[in-house]
Amino acid sequence: MVQRRARDGAGRQAGGGVSGTADASGRAVRLVFLGGLGEIGRNCFCLEVGGRILVVDCGLMFPDADMPGVDLVLPDFTYLRENAGRVEGVLLTHAHEDHAGGLAFLLRDVPVPIYGSALSLALARNRIEEGGVLDRTELIEVHDGERRRIGPFDCQFVPVTHSVPHGFATAFFTPAGTIVHTGDFKLDLTPVDGRRTDLALLGELARREGGVRLLLSDSTNAERPGFTPSESTVGAAMRALFREHAGKRFVVTSFASHLHRVQQVALAAVAHGRRVAFVGRSMEQNVAIGRRLGYLEIPEHAVIDIEEAARYAPGDVCIVCTGSQGEPMSALSLMAAHEHKYVKISDDDVVVISAHAIPGNEANVSRVVDALHRAGAEVVHDRSSPVHVSGHASQEELKFVLNLLGPEWFVPVHGEYRHLVHHARLARETGVPADHVLVCEDGDAVTLTAGGVEVERRAVPAGYMYVDGIVGDIGHGVLRDRRALAEEGVVVVIVTLDAQSGEVVTGPRDRDPRLDLRARGRGPHRGREAGRARVDRRRRARGRDRLRDDAAPLPALPRALHRRTDAAAPDRDPRRDGGLGGGGRPDRAAGARDGRGEPPRRRDLRRARRGRRLRVRERHHRRPGGEGRRRPRRRRLRPGREGRRDQPAEGPPDARGDGAGRHPREQRRGSPRRGSS
Repeated sequence: MVQRRARDGAGRQAGGGVSGTADASGRAVRLVFLGGLGEIGRNCFCLEVGGRILVVDCGLMFPDADMPGVDLVLPDFTYLRENAGRVEGVLLTHAHEDHAGGLAFLLRDVPVPIYGSALSLALARNRIEEGGVLDRTELIEVHDGERRRIGPFDCQFVPVTHSVPHGFATAFFTPAGTIVHTGDFKLDLTPVDGRRTDLALLGELARREGGVRLLLSDSTNAERPGFTPSESTVGAAMRALFREHAGKRFVVTSFASHLHRVQQVALAAVAHGRRVAFVGRSMEQNVAIGRRLGYLEIPEHAVIDIEEAARYAPGDVCIVCTGSQGEPMSALSLMAAHEHKYVKISDDDVVVISAHAIPGNEANVSRVVDALHRAGAEVVHDRSSPVHVSGHASQEELKFVLNLLGPEWFVPVHGEYRHLVHHARLARETGVPADHVLVCEDGDAVTLTAGGVEVERRAVPAGYMYVDGIVGDIGHGVLRDRRALAEEGVVVVIVTLDAQSGEVVTGPRDRDPRLDLRARGRGPHRGREAGRARVDRRRRARGRDRLRDDAAPLPALPRALHRRTDAAAPDRDPRRDGGLGGGGRPDRAAGARDGRGEPPRRRDLRRARRGRRLRVRERHHRRPGGEGRRRPRRRRLRPGREGRRDQPAEGPPDARGDGAGRHPREQRRGSPRRGSS
């Protein structure tokens, strides 16, 4: 048994043996993981044999809630772009977006042929045509059980059952041994189309000389005990629902690529005398492809356009639509918001959500379900009725495949990190040596040689590539700024300039005095904050007048704008979160002091408070009966000024120096402690 060496300084884990000799003889095989390990989506890895690269799957991931403005998330194609001349092609295991959705973006930089089943290529063709890169590839069809040579890669395609028809597991016969990649699969003994996982062919691979050297297996349901139910159980559940709600209209949502589900819903509706209407762009496209290729068998007379649905009674219609993940502009979301052109949800509807929420989409799905209930519809989902089953193998099925293939080395793939850990535990339980189970992550590279296995951590770039209209135009810094703007607000300064002279014609406060810079929708400041706001308004007015008089030329305009925006922004009080700035107060900055060693802002505030006290005293003196009011307590004097206590209180209130007429907050702040002299 080969023993694993400890990780060296280069971040490499190695199996014992003559890896250097194997590399020199060209018998080493390298696997580089670009996505799909530690996440749901972005499934993509590279197989390298004889200096050539075969890309297996090229998927995408839908953005999380903390990715504002992002449409899609792709694997980092840096490694493939740098080695574009060595890429032999792309092999698709099946047609789901998390395995094939990134092809159009990859082909922009790496023009290569694509291999897959007829359905996988047909669904991928639509995405590639939309991306305008169909001329940069060739679509090559492969069949069940076929063994094909793709450059130096000797591949055999094994049929497996999944939620989309015609999925493949793939066996790669390499100089370092047989590598089996299961793709997404489950062991469905009664599939809708009768195409089962070919366990006999998998067993034959295990019985060949050398057996299975390395197994890569789907880990999505590694936490779920038992077996995954058959897809055919959904058809029975749908027929029962049609019987129970014979007089109501049905709206069923599912993944557009789940043609087996669409087939069962349509046949159950037709069996109860209903017409079927398909709504949603991807649903209509995929149904058309499925019917053309023979994967969908729906009577022609039973299919109607959605425009015709209003002419039928509610009990005679079944609508199959997109929106199972709560996408904002999907058909179901528009129906729930009463914004769909042809379908208005009411208490005559039964809405069936025949899908499970992808991690990260739970909030969107819950929002749509709440809106459907508010509209009066009855909502049925997988928690209340068996209207959905998974397309991935559960624990007992995973252990069955591990026992059937008996791999020497095992790498769990396709799932979040906890799924990989649970699958690795299952492998150890079935007899795979603990030191031959490798839990890898995106960016790792596994080198398989005659003497062992080497794992290089973070060998290639494998971060997120964000799609926001243009591929790769944003990064982590942009997302951080967007999250900050979403949480803290945004400041917009509008300035009108004279194009000829560069003069500031109007500024932020010239249009409407009520328009002020505020933070996060807060109202006007109170107390001491109100005093500061008044000072700031006066300073802004003085600065505006100076800018008008000076008619600042265009080169000096940026400095003038900086001065004006700095004057307009309120101070950040460290005890409150009412300011716009993220740092300290500007008057604390180095060099922001006048000749007397006092910050200008503090001096202005001191003068403003003195003027306010004088005005308050004048009002108190002019008020009828003001002379008879009880004076407030005297302010505690600073050290060195005690002599003023003995001076007689003569003259008007503003000359006594006893603090009369001061703001109540200033009186409390300056009053002596109780019991002091």
